[in-house]
Amino acid sequence: MHTMWKGSIQFGMVHIPVKMYAATEKQSIPFRYLHKECQTPVKNVRYCPHCEKDVSWEEIIKGVEYEEGKFVLMDQEDLKALQPDNSKAIKILDFVQLEEIDPIYFDRTYFLGPADTGEHAYALLRSALEQTGKIGVAQITIRSKQSLAVVRVYEGCLVMETIFYPAEVRHVTHVPGVPASDTELPAKELKMAQQLIENLSTSFTPENYTDTYRQALQEAIEQKVAGKEVVEAKGNEPEKVVDLMEALKQSLEKTKTGKEKSKKKA
Repeated sequence: MHTMWKGSIQFGMVHIPVKMYAATEKQSIPFRYLHKECQTPVKNVRYCPHCEKDVSWEEIIKGVEYEEGKFVLMDQEDLKALQPDNSKAIKILDFVQLEEIDPIYFDRTYFLGPADTGEHAYALLRSALEQTGKIGVAQITIRSKQSLAVVRVYEGCLVMETIFYPAEVRHVTHVPGVPASDTELPAKELKMAQQLIENLSTSFTPENYTDTYRQALQEAIEQKVAGKEVVEAKGNEPEKVVDLMEALKQSLEKTKTGKEKSKKKA
Protein backbone atom coordinates (compact mmCIF):
# COMPACT_ATOMS: atom_id res chain seq x y z
CA MET A 1 0.00 0.00 0.00
CA HIS A 2 1.44 3.36 -1.07
CA THR A 3 2.34 5.80 1.73
CA MET A 4 0.65 9.13 1.00
CA TRP A 5 1.92 11.16 3.94
CA LYS A 6 4.22 10.82 6.94
CA GLY A 7 3.84 12.73 10.17
CA SER A 8 2.53 12.27 13.68
CA ILE A 9 -0.63 12.34 15.74
CA GLN A 10 -0.34 14.92 18.51
CA PHE A 11 -2.55 15.26 21.57
CA GLY A 12 -1.28 16.99 24.67
CA MET A 13 2.47 16.28 24.84
CA VAL A 14 2.09 12.90 23.12
CA HIS A 15 3.52 12.43 19.60
CA ILE A 16 2.73 9.23 17.69
CA PRO A 17 4.64 8.83 14.40
CA VAL A 18 2.29 7.55 11.68
CA LYS A 19 2.07 6.88 7.97
CA MET A 20 -1.11 7.66 6.05
CA TYR A 21 -2.66 5.48 3.34
CA ALA A 22 -5.76 5.93 1.16
CA ALA A 23 -8.60 3.91 2.70
CA THR A 24 -10.95 4.06 -0.28
CA GLU A 25 -10.69 4.05 -4.08
CA LYS A 26 -13.11 4.86 -6.84
CA GLN A 27 -14.16 1.81 -8.83
CA SER A 28 -15.52 3.73 -11.81
CA ILE A 29 -14.23 2.81 -15.26
CA PRO A 30 -12.28 5.76 -16.73
CA PHE A 31 -13.17 7.01 -20.20
CA ARG A 32 -10.76 8.84 -22.51
CA TYR A 33 -11.86 11.43 -25.05
CA LEU A 34 -10.85 10.37 -28.57
CA HIS A 35 -10.94 12.02 -31.96
CA LYS A 36 -13.86 10.29 -33.70
CA GLU A 37 -12.11 10.31 -37.07
CA CYS A 38 -8.92 8.48 -36.05
CA GLN A 39 -9.57 7.31 -32.44
CA THR A 40 -6.55 9.22 -31.13
CA PRO A 41 -6.76 10.57 -27.55
CA VAL A 42 -7.19 14.34 -27.62
CA LYS A 43 -5.08 16.69 -25.49
CA ASN A 44 -6.25 19.39 -23.10
CA VAL A 45 -5.04 22.78 -24.32
CA ARG A 46 -4.57 26.00 -22.30
CA TYR A 47 -5.73 28.70 -24.70
CA CYS A 48 -5.92 32.47 -24.29
CA PRO A 49 -8.89 33.81 -26.30
CA HIS A 50 -7.58 37.40 -26.08
CA CYS A 51 -4.10 36.63 -27.48
CA GLU A 52 -5.51 33.83 -29.64
CA LYS A 53 -2.72 31.39 -28.83
CA ASP A 54 -1.86 28.39 -26.67
CA VAL A 55 -0.34 29.23 -23.27
CA SER A 56 2.38 27.25 -21.43
CA TRP A 57 2.35 26.62 -17.67
CA GLU A 58 5.20 29.13 -17.26
CA GLU A 59 2.85 31.87 -18.47
CA ILE A 60 0.04 30.99 -16.01
CA ILE A 61 -0.66 32.97 -12.82
CA LYS A 62 -3.43 32.58 -10.26
CA GLY A 63 -6.23 35.07 -9.76
CA VAL A 64 -9.55 35.36 -7.94
CA GLU A 65 -12.50 36.92 -9.80
CA TYR A 66 -14.05 39.40 -7.33
CA GLU A 67 -16.28 41.01 -9.99
CA GLU A 68 -17.14 39.82 -13.47
CA GLY A 69 -14.01 40.24 -15.56
CA LYS A 70 -11.98 41.72 -12.65
CA PHE A 71 -9.32 39.68 -10.85
CA VAL A 72 -7.10 39.93 -7.80
CA LEU A 73 -3.72 38.42 -8.74
CA MET A 74 -1.99 36.12 -6.23
CA ASP A 75 1.65 35.21 -6.94
CA GLN A 76 3.66 32.47 -5.23
CA GLU A 77 5.06 34.85 -2.59
CA ASP A 78 1.54 36.01 -1.65
CA LEU A 79 0.34 32.42 -1.29
CA LYS A 80 3.45 31.28 0.60
CA ALA A 81 2.96 34.00 3.23
CA LEU A 82 -0.59 32.77 3.86
CA GLN A 83 0.14 29.04 4.00
CA PRO A 84 -1.01 27.32 7.20
CA ASP A 85 1.37 25.55 9.57
CA ASN A 86 2.81 22.58 7.68
CA SER A 87 4.29 20.79 10.67
CA LYS A 88 3.40 17.29 9.44
CA ALA A 89 1.15 16.75 12.42
CA ILE A 90 -2.42 15.61 12.97
CA LYS A 91 -3.17 17.90 15.89
CA ILE A 92 -6.04 16.60 18.00
CA LEU A 93 -7.92 19.57 19.44
CA ASP A 94 -10.81 17.87 21.25
CA PHE A 95 -12.36 14.47 21.92
CA VAL A 96 -16.08 13.99 21.20
CA GLN A 97 -18.66 11.25 20.61
CA LEU A 98 -18.89 10.01 17.02
CA GLU A 99 -22.69 10.29 17.18
CA GLU A 100 -22.37 14.05 17.65
CA ILE A 101 -21.08 14.52 14.08
CA ASP A 102 -23.67 14.21 11.32
CA PRO A 103 -22.51 12.12 8.30
CA ILE A 104 -22.96 15.17 6.04
CA TYR A 105 -19.66 16.50 7.42
CA PHE A 106 -17.54 13.49 6.41
CA ASP A 107 -15.38 13.74 3.28
CA ARG A 108 -12.48 11.28 2.73
CA THR A 109 -11.04 8.43 4.80
CA TYR A 110 -7.39 7.47 5.31
CA PHE A 111 -5.79 4.60 7.18
CA LEU A 112 -3.12 5.52 9.73
CA GLY A 113 -0.38 3.00 10.43
CA PRO A 114 2.44 3.29 12.99
CA ALA A 115 5.79 4.57 11.75
CA ASP A 116 9.31 4.01 13.07
CA THR A 117 9.06 3.08 16.76
CA GLY A 118 5.49 4.28 17.24
CA GLU A 119 3.76 0.90 17.71
CA HIS A 120 3.34 1.19 21.50
CA ALA A 121 2.00 4.76 21.48
CA TYR A 122 -0.24 3.83 18.52
CA ALA A 123 -1.71 0.87 20.44
CA LEU A 124 -2.16 3.05 23.52
CA LEU A 125 -4.20 5.70 21.69
CA ARG A 126 -6.24 3.02 19.90
CA SER A 127 -7.12 1.31 23.18
CA ALA A 128 -7.92 4.60 24.91
CA LEU A 129 -10.28 5.62 22.09
CA GLU A 130 -11.99 2.21 22.13
CA GLN A 131 -12.50 2.18 25.89
CA THR A 132 -13.74 5.76 26.16
CA GLY A 133 -15.88 5.56 23.04
CA LYS A 134 -14.47 8.90 21.88
CA ILE A 135 -13.00 10.18 18.62
CA GLY A 136 -10.46 12.96 18.22
CA VAL A 137 -11.26 16.18 16.35
CA ALA A 138 -8.07 17.36 14.66
CA GLN A 139 -6.52 19.72 12.14
CA ILE A 140 -4.04 18.67 9.46
CA THR A 141 -2.30 20.39 6.55
CA ILE A 142 -1.91 18.31 3.38
CA ARG A 143 -0.46 19.86 0.21
CA SER A 144 -0.75 23.37 1.70
CA LYS A 145 -4.47 22.89 2.42
CA GLN A 146 -5.62 22.92 6.02
CA SER A 147 -8.40 20.46 6.77
CA LEU A 148 -10.56 19.58 9.72
CA ALA A 149 -10.51 15.86 10.53
CA VAL A 150 -11.42 13.19 13.04
CA VAL A 151 -9.29 10.30 14.28
CA ARG A 152 -11.12 7.11 15.25
CA VAL A 153 -10.76 3.33 15.33
CA TYR A 154 -11.98 1.13 12.46
CA GLU A 155 -11.52 -2.64 12.71
CA GLY A 156 -8.48 -2.29 14.97
CA CYS A 157 -6.82 0.40 12.80
CA LEU A 158 -6.64 4.12 13.45
CA VAL A 159 -8.26 6.07 10.63
CA MET A 160 -8.40 9.76 9.86
CA GLU A 161 -11.42 11.19 8.10
CA THR A 162 -11.32 14.71 6.72
CA ILE A 163 -14.53 16.58 7.46
CA PHE A 164 -16.01 19.77 6.08
CA TYR A 165 -15.89 23.01 8.04
CA PRO A 166 -19.36 24.29 8.99
CA ALA A 167 -19.06 27.09 6.40
CA GLU A 168 -18.64 24.45 3.69
CA VAL A 169 -21.94 22.72 4.48
CA ARG A 170 -24.88 24.45 2.84
CA HIS A 171 -27.89 25.23 5.00
CA VAL A 172 -31.02 23.17 4.41
CA THR A 173 -33.08 26.36 4.12
CA HIS A 174 -31.51 26.77 0.65
CA VAL A 175 -33.40 23.68 -0.55
CA PRO A 176 -36.66 24.80 -2.21
CA GLY A 177 -40.02 23.18 -1.52
CA VAL A 178 -39.16 21.16 1.61
CA PRO A 179 -42.39 20.53 3.60
CA ALA A 180 -42.50 21.78 7.18
CA SER A 181 -41.54 19.24 9.86
CA ASP A 182 -44.99 19.56 11.46
CA THR A 183 -46.86 18.79 8.21
CA GLU A 184 -49.96 16.74 9.04
CA LEU A 185 -50.08 13.35 7.30
CA PRO A 186 -52.89 10.77 7.03
CA ALA A 187 -52.43 8.34 9.92
CA LYS A 188 -53.09 5.30 7.72
CA GLU A 189 -50.44 6.28 5.15
CA LEU A 190 -47.93 7.00 7.89
CA LYS A 191 -48.56 3.64 9.55
CA MET A 192 -48.13 1.78 6.25
CA ALA A 193 -44.91 3.70 5.49
CA GLN A 194 -43.56 2.77 8.92
CA GLN A 195 -44.51 -0.88 8.34
CA LEU A 196 -42.74 -0.82 4.95
CA ILE A 197 -39.59 0.49 6.65
CA GLU A 198 -39.83 -2.30 9.22
CA ASN A 199 -40.23 -4.92 6.49
CA LEU A 200 -37.12 -3.63 4.70
CA SER A 201 -35.04 -3.22 7.87
CA THR A 202 -31.96 -5.40 8.33
CA SER A 203 -28.42 -5.21 9.66
CA PHE A 204 -25.97 -3.37 7.41
CA THR A 205 -23.82 -5.81 5.43
CA PRO A 206 -21.66 -3.88 2.91
CA GLU A 207 -21.01 -7.03 0.83
CA ASN A 208 -24.71 -7.16 -0.08
CA TYR A 209 -24.43 -4.03 -2.22
CA THR A 210 -22.75 -3.89 -5.63
CA ASP A 211 -22.33 -1.34 -8.38
CA THR A 212 -24.51 -3.06 -10.99
CA TYR A 213 -23.86 -0.36 -13.61
CA ARG A 214 -20.09 -0.79 -13.34
CA GLN A 215 -20.47 -4.57 -13.63
CA ALA A 216 -22.64 -4.25 -16.75
CA LEU A 217 -20.22 -1.72 -18.27
CA GLN A 218 -17.23 -3.98 -17.58
CA GLU A 219 -19.01 -6.94 -19.19
CA ALA A 220 -19.92 -4.81 -22.24
CA ILE A 221 -16.30 -3.70 -22.62
CA GLU A 222 -15.06 -7.30 -22.38
CA GLN A 223 -17.59 -8.39 -25.00
CA LYS A 224 -16.46 -5.61 -27.36
CA VAL A 225 -12.81 -6.57 -26.82
CA ALA A 226 -13.72 -10.17 -27.64
CA GLY A 227 -15.53 -9.01 -30.80
CA LYS A 228 -18.93 -10.12 -29.56
CA GLU A 229 -22.19 -8.26 -29.87
CA VAL A 230 -23.08 -6.33 -26.74
CA VAL A 231 -26.37 -7.46 -25.23
CA GLU A 232 -28.44 -4.91 -23.38
CA ALA A 233 -28.70 -5.71 -19.69
CA LYS A 234 -32.13 -6.92 -18.64
CA GLY A 235 -33.63 -5.13 -15.69
CA ASN A 236 -36.93 -5.19 -13.90
CA GLU A 237 -38.96 -2.19 -14.98
CA PRO A 238 -40.64 -0.63 -11.94
CA GLU A 239 -44.40 -0.67 -12.10
CA LYS A 240 -45.90 2.78 -12.47
CA VAL A 241 -48.32 3.37 -9.62
CA VAL A 242 -49.81 6.83 -9.38
CA ASP A 243 -51.83 6.48 -6.17
CA LEU A 244 -49.66 6.73 -3.03
CA MET A 245 -51.85 4.44 -0.93
CA GLU A 246 -51.88 1.80 -3.68
CA ALA A 247 -48.10 2.07 -4.00
CA LEU A 248 -47.72 1.51 -0.24
CA LYS A 249 -50.05 -1.51 -0.34
CA GLN A 250 -48.17 -3.12 -3.23
CA SER A 251 -44.81 -2.43 -1.60
CA LEU A 252 -45.95 -3.94 1.70
CA GLU A 253 -47.23 -7.05 -0.07
CA LYS A 254 -43.91 -7.53 -1.90
CA THR A 255 -41.80 -7.01 1.21
CA LYS A 256 -43.97 -9.41 3.24
CA THR A 257 -43.48 -12.07 0.56
CA GLY A 258 -39.75 -11.44 0.57
CA LYS A 259 -39.55 -11.80 4.35
CA GLU A 260 -41.52 -15.03 4.30
CA LYS A 261 -39.14 -16.51 1.71
CA SER A 262 -36.15 -15.47 3.83
CA LYS A 263 -37.63 -17.18 6.92
CA LYS A 264 -38.25 -20.40 4.99
CA LYS A 265 -34.61 -20.44 3.76
CA ALA A 266 -33.41 -19.86 7.32
